[in-house]
Amino acid sequence: MKKIFAIIFCIPVIAFSQLQTAKIFANNMVLQREKPIHIWGRGIPEKIVLVSFSGEQKRVVINADSSWNIFFKKQKANANPQSISIISENEKIELKNILIGDIWLCIGQSNMEFPMKREMHFKTEMHEANQPLIKLYNPWFLGKYFGSEAFSASMNKKMNAYEFYQGTWQNCDSESVKEISAVGYYFAKSIVVNEKIPIGIINLAIGGAPIESFISKETLSNNKQFAEKLQVNWLNNDALPQWVRKRAKENIGNAIDLLSDDIGPNHAFKPGFAYEAGILPIIGMPIKGVLFYLGESNAQEIDRVNEFADLQKLMIDDYRKKWNELNMPFYWVQLSSMDTLNYKSQFWPEFRDEQRKLLASISYSGMAVSSDAGFIHNVHPTDKKIIGERLARWALNKTYHTNIIPSGPLPLSAKYKDGKIVITFQYTGDNLHSSDGKLLRGFSTNGKNECEANIKKKKVFIAVNEKPAFVYYGWKPFTNANLVNSELLPASTFKIKVN
Repeated sequence: MKKIFAIIFCIPVIAFSQLQTAKIFANNMVLQREKPIHIWGRGIPEKIVLVSFSGEQKRVVINADSSWNIFFKKQKANANPQSISIISENEKIELKNILIGDIWLCIGQSNMEFPMKREMHFKTEMHEANQPLIKLYNPWFLGKYFGSEAFSASMNKKMNAYEFYQGTWQNCDSESVKEISAVGYYFAKSIVVNEKIPIGIINLAIGGAPIESFISKETLSNNKQFAEKLQVNWLNNDALPQWVRKRAKENIGNAIDLLSDDIGPNHAFKPGFAYEAGILPIIGMPIKGVLFYLGESNAQEIDRVNEFADLQKLMIDDYRKKWNELNMPFYWVQLSSMDTLNYKSQFWPEFRDEQRKLLASISYSGMAVSSDAGFIHNVHPTDKKIIGERLARWALNKTYHTNIIPSGPLPLSAKYKDGKIVITFQYTGDNLHSSDGKLLRGFSTNGKNECEANIKKKKVFIAVNEKPAFVYYGWKPFTNANLVNSELLPASTFKIKVN
């Protein structure tokens, strides 16, 4: 009998459920400042729910479908812990240590998931990890760290949207910080240092996941360009990344009792699955913005490379629409440098450039360059501190309106005149120079052979015998290109037309 009750209680839609809140509400959480505060959950239909928060008390009758929703007025940032009391008849839920600040959602794959305990500065940073203004929502997910191993039968039975992520909010200290996204932590710490407000980090990154998993099935199916990603069993669908399907088949193995739908068995890499399991359940709660670090799984075939920018824009447009925040900030990390056949990194220069070009078509966005942090044979750079801090520069500049240069040099134009190409840049700072004091590296007029380039004031000059069609920079899978601005922030990989 106890076992039956436990199973019933886990089911998200229940005709006569006990009083509960959505899973995202818990002790030690952050609520988004300057937005109406939305609290919701489930209970017994037609019963009254009383919710008390910040000196206000609201009541609502539970709907016939067991759901209830209550809104409180928006508040300014507040680092003083508050409580939320939720009562229905003889049941009571008390949520404590609630702060008001900014919530940033971290999504992506393994480089966003990459935990602090593996980050190169962790031994030093753990002594500074007691951060009372940082709160962490870092749920474990089914299949985490499994690699190519086959999932157990019990795991396959839990491979559903409700049970996939399991976790709660935590204070940020030397113990909890071990598993949090290193990129997310360093981002949060930078914002706290500069803005002195509470920051909540929600980390839903999944190692190996393609972008398709973080986009809703409905959004994909309604898009003419990408509807084919949902038209057949996803494990055999050539419109999806080959490596992703191969790894999923290894995890599923010979299992026969699988949770499935019209496009095949559930898995973290399945189109729409991470969205349904992680994004959809929190859309009712306002957030400040999104940090995105993903691409390795989508960069191994040229067809996937060529479509990625459109997929990312589709995802961003959809999230903004779903949250009803058309100006919601999205800041992403450009793929790093690597040169290995295992990841088919020959396509990485094109991929990095596609990520750069997105900046022109997506408002309220920014991109952290990471090519200088890469390892030639390892897809996981261990210096996540500079990545989190570079993302924070974008947020500080564009979201928090701080007078700070957000990025390394980004190309504006390349013009040919009198035997020279003149390249102008945005975000030069006081001047351009090389990161190591040596001659510039990384420029090319054919994408293969490097050429000499020189800095004059805030421009780069390349002497040529004739006008080339394009000029390239950092156009190698693993690049040692060394152009930086006065803040020592690296220039992005690029390929631009010479006019």
